[in-house]
Amino acid sequence: MGRNDNRKTKKMRRKRSQLKLKARIKRKIETAKAAKKPAAPSKKK
Repeated sequence: MGRNDNRKTKKMRRKRSQLKLKARIKRKIETAKAAKKPAAPSKKK
């Protein structure tokens, strides 16, 4: 990242939101898998 990089451009916002969305979906899938497998140790805080 350069000194004058603008992180709030439409492109960056879209990229950030995509990353967040993917992370959310991934977490949802993992929790669903954990729910299906009762033998799996749960890692909840």
